[in-house]
Amino acid sequence: METGTDVWNERVARGYDESSGHMYLPEVLDPAVDFLARRAGSGPVLEFAVGTGRVALPLSARGVRVAGIEKSEAMARELRAKPGGGDVALTIGDMTSSRAEGAFSLVYLVYNAITCLLSQEEQVACFRNAALHLEPGGRFVIEVFVPDLQRLPPGETARPFHVGDRHVGFDTYDLAAQRMVSHHYTIAEGRSSTFLSPHRYVWPAELDLMAELAGLEPSERWAGWNEEPFTGSSRSHVSVWRRPPDTP
Repeated sequence: METGTDVWNERVARGYDESSGHMYLPEVLDPAVDFLARRAGSGPVLEFAVGTGRVALPLSARGVRVAGIEKSEAMARELRAKPGGGDVALTIGDMTSSRAEGAFSLVYLVYNAITCLLSQEEQVACFRNAALHLEPGGRFVIEVFVPDLQRLPPGETARPFHVGDRHVGFDTYDLAAQRMVSHHYTIAEGRSSTFLSPHRYVWPAELDLMAELAGLEPSERWAGWNEEPFTGSSRSHVSVWRRPPDTP
């Protein structure tokens, strides 16, 4: 793995929930939890890169059995310290290779986390690891942005993605390497902080090929958790692939 745990260190973990506050808004979080709960059915679910439990904890609170794989011990400690954190079975490890105990009806990866894997090889390994965890007929769900390149003027390499009172963020692109770096500048309690996270952006069609390599079949693709139609102008997507029921 090129993405080290030092990216998600103690300082970042402590401030993660506040810096991602807009992702906790009911209109953002509730549709995601609804979507995942419907696809999970009565089976257990596994979140790759579970982080501080933004999605795992409300899903668990609905009675869904939730497990998680998380590489950063600092992020995992934040999850464990929260109410209900002990109900999520945590595995510390890499989502490309670490195994959680059991088989799952649903494996999911949200909030662009697939792009934290910085090579195509690692992203393919993540799909294969998800497939290994799925029971026959189980589903793998990914939420990720569509690369914003059509809005990048020729010769420019930076695009803002959030401008708020306490947070400004922009992405810089390396088009030849299919890489980008997200720059976050946050002001909280009179203090400023910066956070840079590297990503490998990936296209929907490329993800479909990764799924095929892992033995998964395309099932659904939406523009968001509210199941809006995915179109050529969609800026993100929620995609679902399925392990065939007759997979040995």
